[in-house]
Amino acid sequence: MIITIDGPIATGKSTIAKRLAHEIGFIYFDTGAMYRCITYGIFKEHVNVDDPEALSSFLKNFKFEIKIKHGDRFYFVDGEDVTLKIRGEEVTSNVSKISAIAAVREKLVLLQRELAVGVNAVFEGRDMGTIVFPNAQLKIFLIGRPEVRAARRFAELREKFPKETESLTLDKVLEDINARDNHDSSRENSPLKQADDACVVDTSDLTLDEIILKILEYKDTIRTRLKPF
Repeated sequence: MIITIDGPIATGKSTIAKRLAHEIGFIYFDTGAMYRCITYGIFKEHVNVDDPEALSSFLKNFKFEIKIKHGDRFYFVDGEDVTLKIRGEEVTSNVSKISAIAAVREKLVLLQRELAVGVNAVFEGRDMGTIVFPNAQLKIFLIGRPEVRAARRFAELREKFPKETESLTLDKVLEDINARDNHDSSRENSPLKQADDACVVDTSDLTLDEIILKILEYKDTIRTRLKPF
């Protein structure tokens, strides 16, 4: 069974997907981290994304791994642990632009579909229910008020990168989130949008436990009408 969880930035996708997968014994895949890894690699190797040949060569040779240690996931690019680095400002500011490139998405969509073969998994991202797994048995689309999401994102960045974010303001984070929402939802390739058959969950005023319970209720309602993947 494949469960997809999509939604804009700072709606709690990673936390929710990870907790849900743990609760029901599914494998968890953070596809956003995959795009962040590619973005990190592109900047590290100074790849000109406007050069089709250079980008194609990079994608062909790009290698990353996901390793699980004590229940946590760690991401490696060419053997380098980039788990924290891919959450930094440079990657965060550019991942939306990089992930909109058709060749990049084609590379990762194929990989994500390969990872889904023969497993029960929760895939979290922005186009899981619309493009990558249109036949997923359960699709969840998370939403949240921009100001609430900005506060979450601001707190997360300040905690993880206290020195780098000393001058960061809540207003700047809100501005960035609104800009990211607009870019992700209006891009030509795989725009962020709710699948027609997705279940919408507003995370603004719900606790994590309440959100998980709501998703499990949706899961229970589809047991008798599962579509083959």
